Amino acid sequence: MSESNGISRRRNAGDQDLGLYFLEACKGRETKEKEKEEEEEEEETPRELNTINSSGGFVVVSTDKLSVKYTSVNLHGHDVGVIQANKPAPTKRLIYYFEIHVKDAGVKGQIAIGFTCETFKMRRQPGWEANSCGYHGDDGLLYRGHGKGEAFGPTYTSGDVVGAGINYASQEFFFTKNGQVVGSVYNDMKGPLFPTIAVHSQNEEVHVNFGQKPFTFDLKEFEAQERMKQQLKIEEISVPPNVSYGIVRSYLLHYGYEDTLNSFDVASKSTVPPIYIAQESGIDEQEIMYALNHRKTLRQLIRNGDIDVAFGKLREWYPQIVEDNTSATCFLLHCQKFIELVRVGALEEAVKYGRIELSSFYDLPVFKDLVQDCVALLAYERPLESSVGYLLKESQREVVADTVNAMILSTNPNMKESKHCLQSYLERLLRQLTACCLERRSLNGEQGEAFQLQRVLNSGRRG
Repeated sequence: MSESNGISRRRNAGDQDLGLYFLEACKGRETKEKEKEEEEEEEETPRELNTINSSGGFVVVSTDKLSVKYTSVNLHGHDVGVIQANKPAPTKRLIYYFEIHVKDAGVKGQIAIGFTCETFKMRRQPGWEANSCGYHGDDGLLYRGHGKGEAFGPTYTSGDVVGAGINYASQEFFFTKNGQVVGSVYNDMKGPLFPTIAVHSQNEEVHVNFGQKPFTFDLKEFEAQERMKQQLKIEEISVPPNVSYGIVRSYLLHYGYEDTLNSFDVASKSTVPPIYIAQESGIDEQEIMYALNHRKTLRQLIRNGDIDVAFGKLREWYPQIVEDNTSATCFLLHCQKFIELVRVGALEEAVKYGRIELSSFYDLPVFKDLVQDCVALLAYERPLESSVGYLLKESQREVVADTVNAMILSTNPNMKESKHCLQSYLERLLRQLTACCLERRSLNGEQGEAFQLQRVLNSGRRG
C-alpha cells in the first residue's frame, strides 16, 4: 500500500468520526433538553409544616398545616414548640426563601425562624444546637449552633413579617423583616436543611408562607441583584481588546462567516485606537482560513435548504467527503434532504426519497434513531408541533452545516489535529467555563443553580 493511500484512508476514517460527532449532537437533542427541565422541576419543595416530627405537646397546628400556636406555659428551655417544614429547602436554585407572619407575639415574644438539620432536637430553639441557625424575635440576636447569640438585627413582634433564606451563590443565610434584608451570615451547615420555626411562650402564633402566596420581600428583585453581582465580577476581569477580538474573529473564520468577518475587520480597524490581532495570541488562523469561500457557500446552501446543490458542490470540490454514501456526513445530508421535502409539503417525494436513500441506514444502530424521527414527521398534520419537530428547526440545518464545515476543514493537509475541526476557539473556552462552573458547584455539595450557559449569556445582554 502506498504512503499516500495510507494517509488517505486514515483521513477518511477520521472524517467519518467527525460526522459521527455531529450525529450525536443532533440525536435526541430535544429529549435531553426536556430531561434537564424535568430534573429541575422534580425537586420537591416545602409546602406545609411537618406535624409528625415536632414538639407537638406544646403547640397546636392548624388543619392546613401552615399556622402554629403555643398553648402551654413554658417552664424551662426544653419546652420550646419547634416545627420543621415537611421537606428540606431545595438546593438546585439560586435562592431559597420562606416567611412567617407573627399573628400574636404572646407573653414573651420568644419566636424564632431559621434552618435546622434533619436530626435536630425538636424541643430546642433553632440556633441553640449544632447544625442549626435561628433569628430570634425577643432579642434580635442570631444563634448559630450554641446558646450564645450574636448581635444581628431588630426584634420583631405582632404584625411583623419575618423571612429566612439561603443564598447558594454566596453560601449564606439571610433574614428579612417587613420586606427589608436584616443581614446575612455564612452557611457552614452540611446536609439537608429544613425551614424551621419556634414558639416559646403562651399564645404565640405564627403563619408560614412557603410561597403559596406572594412574599412581602421582593425575592425576584433580590435574585436579580445577586445575578448582577455575579455579572459585575465577570466584567471586572480585564481582557485586552486584541485578545477578545481575536477570539471572535477565529469563530467567524471557523464557521465560514466570510461577509461578517469582513465587516468585523473593518469595524475593528475603525476604532480609536485601531485594534490589531497579535500574531502571538495562540490562534492559528492558517488552519481556519482554509477554503473559507467554499465553506461560506455550502453553509448558505444548507441553511437555505438547497441540499441537492450542496451535494453537487461537495462532489465537485471535495469528492472524498461524499464518496462513501454510508458515512455519517452523507447520512445527515440525506436526512436533511428528506426534512426539507417534508417542510415544503412534498410528502410523496419525501417517501420516495426515504425509500431510496434512508432505508439502507435503518438497520445500522448508530443511525436508526434519527431515521425513525425523520420518518415520524410524516405522521403529523403539524409536524413542527410534534415531538420530532426539532428536526424542522433552524438549529437542525446548522448541525448539518457544521458537519460539512468540519469535514472540509479536515481535508486541510496542514491541520494539526482533526479535533480542531469540531469547535472554534471560542467554543472551547466556553466548554472550559462550563466545566469550571460545574466543578465549583460540585465543591459546594451540588448546591445552587444548575449552570446554563444560555442563561448566563442572556443575563449579559440584559446587563
